[in-house]
Amino acid sequence: MDKIRILLADDNSFIREGMKIILNTYEEFDVVATVNDGQEAVDYCLQMDVDIALLDVRMPNMNGVEATKKLSEATETKPVILTTFDDDDYILDAIRNGAKGYLLKNTDPERIRDAIKGVYNGNTVMQDVVLDKLKINLKTKEADHEAPFDTTLFTARELEIMELIAKGLSNKAMSKQLFISEGTVANYITSILGKTGLEHRTQIAIYYLKGAVEKTE
Repeated sequence: MDKIRILLADDNSFIREGMKIILNTYEEFDVVATVNDGQEAVDYCLQMDVDIALLDVRMPNMNGVEATKKLSEATETKPVILTTFDDDDYILDAIRNGAKGYLLKNTDPERIRDAIKGVYNGNTVMQDVVLDKLKINLKTKEADHEAPFDTTLFTARELEIMELIAKGLSNKAMSKQLFISEGTVANYITSILGKTGLEHRTQIAIYYLKGAVEKTE
């Protein structure tokens, strides 16, 4: 089996090298590079094949959110954010920019391992504690310019798809859970994007989560 190629970007050399040592103990991982900031991460991924980029949020030259956007737009690398509790605004922006995972730095190594494998296999991985922080954050934000969340715009199945996207399921996982084909799942997602004016599934997740928060208020 091919190893999952990982890049680590963190301006704290102790965290960076420590994470490298931990990840390299797993036989399915190959840490191909460690860099000091987001710009170095983007430059490397533009030149080399990298499956997963683990990005600190706060870095010099280019932070993890900006790097996430550039990686999502210009490479096949899947960005995963490593964050701390005081990075709420960064997390929200990272989701909008295409981050595939949101992990806390004090997460158990085994959970980080599972998260990386999940993202590699097409899932979006969001820890419950991060999800809770996002919901709190969304309550305090002003409404964005996208269409307001209106359940009457969507079919019951589309709402089901949106909920599963928000939970981080891949198209394959959704097709198994809902007993429909992956192509049908993709068609539903296309319909949702058309109705909302959104561009990708991570935006659907935020859109749905925001609607869920508003309904509880």
